[in-house]
Amino acid sequence: MSARRARWARRRRCSPVAERLSLYSIPPHRAFADALAAGLIARAGDDPLALARGTILLPNARAITALRDAFVRRAGDGGRGGLLLPRMAAIGDPDLDERLGTLLDPIGEEAEVPPAIDPLDRTLILARLVGDSRRLGGDPIGAAEAVRLATDLGRTLDQLTTEGIDPRRLTRVVDPTIEPMLSTHWQASLAVLETILTHWPVELERRGRIDLAERRNRLLDRAARRWRQAPPPGFVVAAGIAVSAPAATGLLRTIAGLPQGLVVFAGLDLAMPDDEWDALDPPAPADGGRKPRAIETHPQYLLKRMLDGIGAARGEVRQWRWRGGHDSPAARGRAIGHAMTPAAFTARWSDLSRPQRRLSGVRVATFAGPAEEAQAIAIAMRQALETPERTVALVTPDRALARRVVAHLGRWGIAADDSAGRPLSATSAGALLIALAEAAAEGFAPVPLLAVLKHPLVNGGGVPGEGDARLAWLDGARRLDLALRGPRPPAGLAGVSAFLAEGDDRARRLRGAAAGWWRETRALLDPLETAFAGDTTMPALLAALREAAGRLAGDAIWSGPAGRAAAELLSELERAAADGPASVRADDIPVILRQMADAVAIRPPLGGHPRAFIWGVIEARLQQADLTILGGLSEGVWPALPAPDPWLAPRIRADLGLPGLEQRIGVMAHDFAHGLGAPEVLVTRSRRGAGGPAIASRFWLRLEAMTGGLPLAPRLGGWARALDHPTGPIAPADRPAPSPPVADRPKAIAVTNLDRLKADPFAFYASAMLRLSRLDAVDADPSPAWRGSAVHAVFEAWMAEDACDPTKLAARARTMLADIAAHPVLKALWTPRLMEAIDFTAARVAEQLAEGRRPLVAEIFGEAIVDGIRLYGKVDRIDRLADGGLAIIDYKTGKPPGAAQVAAGYAMQLGLLGLIAENGGFIDPAGQPYAGTPRAFEYWSMAAAKGQLGFVSSPAGIRRGEGIAEEDFVGHAARILQEAIARWLTGDAPFTAKLHPEHAPYGDYDQLMRLDEWYGRDG
Repeated sequence: MSARRARWARRRRCSPVAERLSLYSIPPHRAFADALAAGLIARAGDDPLALARGTILLPNARAITALRDAFVRRAGDGGRGGLLLPRMAAIGDPDLDERLGTLLDPIGEEAEVPPAIDPLDRTLILARLVGDSRRLGGDPIGAAEAVRLATDLGRTLDQLTTEGIDPRRLTRVVDPTIEPMLSTHWQASLAVLETILTHWPVELERRGRIDLAERRNRLLDRAARRWRQAPPPGFVVAAGIAVSAPAATGLLRTIAGLPQGLVVFAGLDLAMPDDEWDALDPPAPADGGRKPRAIETHPQYLLKRMLDGIGAARGEVRQWRWRGGHDSPAARGRAIGHAMTPAAFTARWSDLSRPQRRLSGVRVATFAGPAEEAQAIAIAMRQALETPERTVALVTPDRALARRVVAHLGRWGIAADDSAGRPLSATSAGALLIALAEAAAEGFAPVPLLAVLKHPLVNGGGVPGEGDARLAWLDGARRLDLALRGPRPPAGLAGVSAFLAEGDDRARRLRGAAAGWWRETRALLDPLETAFAGDTTMPALLAALREAAGRLAGDAIWSGPAGRAAAELLSELERAAADGPASVRADDIPVILRQMADAVAIRPPLGGHPRAFIWGVIEARLQQADLTILGGLSEGVWPALPAPDPWLAPRIRADLGLPGLEQRIGVMAHDFAHGLGAPEVLVTRSRRGAGGPAIASRFWLRLEAMTGGLPLAPRLGGWARALDHPTGPIAPADRPAPSPPVADRPKAIAVTNLDRLKADPFAFYASAMLRLSRLDAVDADPSPAWRGSAVHAVFEAWMAEDACDPTKLAARARTMLADIAAHPVLKALWTPRLMEAIDFTAARVAEQLAEGRRPLVAEIFGEAIVDGIRLYGKVDRIDRLADGGLAIIDYKTGKPPGAAQVAAGYAMQLGLLGLIAENGGFIDPAGQPYAGTPRAFEYWSMAAAKGQLGFVSSPAGIRRGEGIAEEDFVGHAARILQEAIARWLTGDAPFTAKLHPEHAPYGDYDQLMRLDEWYGRDG
């Protein structure tokens, strides 16, 4: 090369062969697909077949659709009529799980390039190898964890293969002097990885397969070799491809050197200062020292690596001179480049003029939370659609935000095209399969069991015309739901059946209503329980799961895009499971199934709104709308935090020559910069995320710092809030005070309800007249009330079967504790406390027996008529005192009522029970009342007092000159009851809510009375 040409090359910062490579870049402020179509049409000239003879390589199928639409728009705008379009093919996008198109992977040529192993087969085989290696190393893991690690391992192997690095180099790269410096975790991972890499090639060779990434490399190399030997007759264009792998860059170099070849980059910054460009990936020092760290998070870093792989310099790249017709001003593109300046050079922002820092057409909006952000984005999209032919797109990596926006748009009948789709696990079909697996793995515990039985696809839910059957099914499921409220029943379907046959009178009514329906339903689940309970293989478990889903949902679960994907996933898992982990537990199946279903994207068929789009950042590449909304600009969302590599330490990745994990941030930065090039841009974020306060994205902060503050879109937040708030004045509810006619008021009251009637008459009204009661949660931990009922049942059985023998009480309590299906931690905490109190009770009863006092009856119902009202209640225990009188006893698992409550006229339960006893309301088995005058009123508490668990207290008695004497206690309780009867039951006083809130601690009816709207309000 002459000295003159060398000097010219240095000035352009390019290679000596610059004139032989056709490299172009379309800046971000131009609509990529439209500009590319305009240029190719212009280059074709008047030859109607010139386009048809050409070939265009694009990154993915979505880009093909975008370019095809751009050709159609351009043909229509130019009045050319129809076009014979060039052949377009995708090179495959690993991020979208796309493979090479048939252009680069022709059918019937497997002999030259072996077929690739199925990704699912590879994952399960690697999972088996991972499990075997961990067991050999003395650290066994479950099948579900092995599958997760195998998925990450497959990703690592793909990275090595894509970058042209032989995985077996790992054993040669790791310096023995460095390995001991690694943490124990990395040393263990390295040992397992070396074992797997020894067996994996043998496994592939035995099957006659290669890795998918290796096949991609070979096919790209073959295409490059063929085109070098015999260039295609028409033009060949590689457009918008952003892959730095050697095989891909080799193909791009070949295309750029073809007589009619073009390589068109998306957003390569040709105006970036040379020192900034060189700093992205600086060369190693001449003295052999350690290479300076590359700026992998920069949006131009990947493009620089691509140019280096092609063997070209940035000066060889020319700007594409054609426009697309939907472009933003060129100043926007220059400002985007300034905003993305590497951190070490951001001091130059102060030297920029105001026009150079201005991002005209870009607005920002900050919202309180993701719900408000989604509402505002939907409003902005709807507003844009009001203009004819105007297009709008939301671009976000936040799938939760995207789903919310889709739901809001659906309120206005706008079916946005959500191209990123939903994971199979979030669809009805996938959710039912996972729920079935979880229910079987958890022994059909109430929550997963009801999730299956109430699923919308079960028993005609997904079949038109099956409404009656579905309603009948849901009616039975709801009865079962009511029956299963409270602590968990025994495990298994038999445990549920036994539970429905037990319980007290009220429980038997609820459970009996569900028992008949449950017997028929259980037959549908029995085979699944049998399969999951036995020692079987993964294919057998999956087959049982498939059959159970078919019995419950019929063909509905396998219909539609999601159903077909679920059927295919299950079928493939059954086929490949034989090569997977050898030992699989039942609880591994739902975890594995969810992992696999999460990786399957269900994209909706075409037919949504033609001008409203929702794109993920990958789908948005090379596409542009009139209004582009970049949503979810919070750190950790956009950009997402790099996923850690559990197999290779960062030092080993660097030594192998793998890109750093942070390169993904640079790719997302490039996607963000490309999105800023739309004609009109709205950038949004929320101050709070799902897990707490959110930090603004580094991209957002860069824009704010460079521009000094972007224009706001303030009205969106107000509109979003206005949609959820009434436009007129808010009229909060007044304190409820229903006053039904006296004739309709209750004619009975329980001894435990007098306090509620006096302190919170509305709660009494809701319970006694509206017949509303609080529902326990399904599969709830034993609550204080439930624990109290269990303890009462122990004392009742102790009286009925053991005649209150103190020596037998502890054994009965331990039997009760063993039968409780509570959480082991809760049981472990409760057992010693209860047993200490039980021991106190047994010792106290033994003392009283020695004194001549003996238990008379326990858990007996009684009633009496007071002023025309039936007073009723159940006494925990009645003792016969030595003098013939009666002692009324109530058991408490917590603290009994205090003296202050009694003095205020509350806590009269024992006195009212004494009133029933005085009136002969407790009847013995012979039909005679238990005779005697109540003389003692006692609470036997299981709570702590004076350093021990268990004590006896009485609400009656004179203490320090205050209180109510035992002989007056029944009369005092009767007077309080009569006053309440005269006021609310036979009188016309309203049932006012929270009349005495200090004595109404329970909030079961607070929502019904709309407490928050009036409590504490002035006036």
